[in-house]
Amino acid sequence: MGEKLFYKIGEVSHSTGLEPYVLRYWETEFPMLRPRKSRGGQRTYMRREIDIILKIKQMLYQEGYTIQGARRKLRESESGPPSRDITKTVARIKADLQDILKDIRQSS
Repeated sequence: MGEKLFYKIGEVSHSTGLEPYVLRYWETEFPMLRPRKSRGGQRTYMRREIDIILKIKQMLYQEGYTIQGARRKLRESESGPPSRDITKTVARIKADLQDILKDIRQSS
């Protein structure tokens, strides 16, 4: 698949090997799969949605997950452990807030 910003359902269907009705059904079963619609009502998928579709396809067709199990696994992977950058940022903010609180207590 080329690198475009948006892909129509027919293009996604062709590149993933899934029928359009399967893609539309998965939209109802997987909340994280929400393609935009153009002014004319045509579904337009971004690369992110296509990656999710490919993950779902692998889990259902190769790994033997049920729809419910695949949905749960995707939700878990979305809310996985925080990255180191976020953890460091939170620690820095916490330290800064403790310093501010210490300054406030000393000035009172």
